[in-house]
Amino acid sequence: MTSVDAARDLLVRFESIRGVLRTTATELRTFGGIGPAKAALLLAVSELCQRSLAEKTRERPLLDAPQAVEDYLKWLIGTRPNEVFVTLFLDIKHCLITADESAKGSLSRVAVYPREIVRRALTLNAASLIVAHNHPSGGVEPSASDRRLTRVLQDSLALIDVRLLDHLVVASNEIFSFSRQGWMLA
Repeated sequence: MTSVDAARDLLVRFESIRGVLRTTATELRTFGGIGPAKAALLLAVSELCQRSLAEKTRERPLLDAPQAVEDYLKWLIGTRPNEVFVTLFLDIKHCLITADESAKGSLSRVAVYPREIVRRALTLNAASLIVAHNHPSGGVEPSASDRRLTRVLQDSLALIDVRLLDHLVVASNEIFSFSRQGWMLA
């Protein structure tokens, strides 16, 4: 089997380059032609891609680069097999302070605790934040509970003078933005 054949098989199995790069060394080694060295190389490339996207979000204010935020989130959680809730904490200039995986759930739900997000925002001295979670099913339409959580987060953060800028629902190739839909309160 040639390297091209192995690459083609990996793309078929994991459905995209991002899917290949988000897999584990154990899964990679189940393919013919992928030994420990090649698996380690692919994992190193994956880490470099993730760090590059994170750096891109730190280079300029996130509101000036919404596509960078969306690319970063698609990479970070778009292909995860379980629901994950991520919080991007921003400074006064809307530059990324840090991105936290605030909660990890099951295939169809994740328990998010607004109190913990508020506490972390205070600790980091964040001025605003963006939250996001994935839908492993591929659909990005927010549920009623997604909308309720957004409202609770927005109200809780307002008490400490931190602004929730957006809530994004992420799938591998699509994103729903509460802000773009006009669902965020001013």
